Amino acid sequence: MLVSPSVLSCDFGNIQRDTLMLHHSVADWLHIDVMDGVFVPNISFGFPVLQAIRKHTDKTLDVHLMIANPDAYLEDFKKAGADILTVHYEACPHLHRTLSRIQELGMKAGVALNPHTPIEVLSEVAHMLDLVLIMSVNPGFGGQKFIAAATDKVARLKALRTAHNAHFLIEVDGGVNLETGAQLAAAGADALVAGSFVFGAADPAATIASLKSL
Repeated sequence: MLVSPSVLSCDFGNIQRDTLMLHHSVADWLHIDVMDGVFVPNISFGFPVLQAIRKHTDKTLDVHLMIANPDAYLEDFKKAGADILTVHYEACPHLHRTLSRIQELGMKAGVALNPHTPIEVLSEVAHMLDLVLIMSVNPGFGGQKFIAAATDKVARLKALRTAHNAHFLIEVDGGVNLETGAQLAAAGADALVAGSFVFGAADPAATIASLKSL
């Protein structure tokens, strides 16, 4: 299991400390949530914070754009250090073009689906995806309750991947803990994003290791 702790839940007053903790842990990726207050009802951080995180780790930066008009910023996220760039299906009217541009810039291309969005919308681009991010909460805030329907959605997405002979990773974000993580792993998830579960733990590094063993 790939584990991508969400930096959104770290102590912003000690972001270097928490980045270094993740760097030295068994976490595979660092999940960076970028919110604009337009596509989602919250504002997080942008390029300066991403660049600062990049200075303190060489691990994969798994950047999730919860923003309107992501096409205007693809080059900037590449320059800031993103390795994986995930855009929302709901924010991209020309998704094929957006994904192509992300890959042309040398990043892995991902698509996130909100809880209400069916997986079938990805059928025409499944072959070109590197990652699909299933939102198991409504995007915008950490600490929300897991939406149980996401587990079946992961299983159906795995079947779609096989049917289209695609090779994307299946990642899940929202309400992930050891219980829900085990359910998602059984359904076919390849990567788990965890924020408050990791940073709210007495021993975040040990919690990451527990998720990785699922």
